[in-house]
Amino acid sequence: MSQLRLARLCLMLAAVGLSAPALTTAVHAQEKPAAAAPADTVRPELFKLLDPAAIKPLMDAKNYAEVQNRVQQAEAFPNRTPYEDYVVNRMKLSLGSATNNNAIAMPALEAVINSGRLQGQEQADFILALGNMHYNAKDYTKAIEWFKRYQKESATPEKVTPSLIRAHYLGGDFASAKAALLPAIEATEKAGQKPSEEDLRLLASSANKVKDDAGYLTALEKLVAHYPNDDFWTDVLNRGVARKSGFDAQTNMINVYRLEAATVKKMAPEEYVDLAELALRDGFPSEAKKAMDAGYAAGVLGQGSNAKAHAALRDKATKGAADDAKSIAAGEASAAKAKTGAGLVNLGWAYATMDQGDKGVGFIQQGIAKGGLKNPEEAKLRLGMAQALAGKKAEAIQTFQTVKGGGGAGDLAKYWIVHLNQK
Repeated sequence: MSQLRLARLCLMLAAVGLSAPALTTAVHAQEKPAAAAPADTVRPELFKLLDPAAIKPLMDAKNYAEVQNRVQQAEAFPNRTPYEDYVVNRMKLSLGSATNNNAIAMPALEAVINSGRLQGQEQADFILALGNMHYNAKDYTKAIEWFKRYQKESATPEKVTPSLIRAHYLGGDFASAKAALLPAIEATEKAGQKPSEEDLRLLASSANKVKDDAGYLTALEKLVAHYPNDDFWTDVLNRGVARKSGFDAQTNMINVYRLEAATVKKMAPEEYVDLAELALRDGFPSEAKKAMDAGYAAGVLGQGSNAKAHAALRDKATKGAADDAKSIAAGEASAAKAKTGAGLVNLGWAYATMDQGDKGVGFIQQGIAKGGLKNPEEAKLRLGMAQALAGKKAEAIQTFQTVKGGGGAGDLAKYWIVHLNQK
């Protein structure tokens, strides 16, 4: 049952709950001398109109027209006391709730709340109900007003936080929505719980609306960590790596594609092609073949006007992979004798792309130990990737934690850790 429906039901029951004994007591009090009359009284003629014994059967029979007629007559009484106003508004609230007529229910509810006659939880429940009514009527300014009042007067102020945040967002106050979301999400995480996907999406959208790029990326990283999907991964690799200032595309664009290939179900056709071409450029035909094969398997290559170009690239990669498989062992000696470890690192990565992970990891480690590398951080990044390919998750995470370089290597290592922790 929706929150609004529950609110309406509770209000209707509460309104009908004006008991006959209570009103009867007031009527009997009217029989006493006027000077001794208590403040909470209802005149007999008004009681006849609003007598619960008469109203309840009418409500049960859904004879709302007669109930409204009685309420209108009661409203016409001159010089009503504050208590009589309260009783009339409670009955109007019951009528408005039963008929889904907010024009009747909402003013009556506000009057009941402001009467000073509600106490404790009932007062809080009625305030929350009015906030929900304004929210569902898309009057977000008023909804925010009443949700904030609930927070001040209720013993459970956090109960309305989600609704308050959404009222800010739907009302176009994205800065306030973001400001309220951040501590709510942090509190959830500190409690060892996972933030909801809806809250994280709202945070990302709010940050984007106010052009807070850093805030958007923070939300996106949390979405990737807790609710990974192709769109989130593609966006985080774009914004968190490839578009960042100082990104070394010449060295690390291929590494962006490598991580994307590991995290998404389907890449864009041009990304499979780019990965294959970059792998061929760097001397890894087996990796290029795998990229093209994956693109064909995903159904995004080999079609349309680029079909012939895709086929040619796939054939080139396939031939190169076959040739490399025959000759790779012959390169081990020369790589070992080289002055730097670059040859060993490349040899190790080549073996890793041929599904010889243990062998590949060993050669990369030897290359890093030998030193003389132009980009040692990228070499460590490839070691972590080789360990991941070999199924050595713990070792891969340890390696990625040591990658601190710029140009995108450190960011890629961070996201590799996120990916591996999801397995």
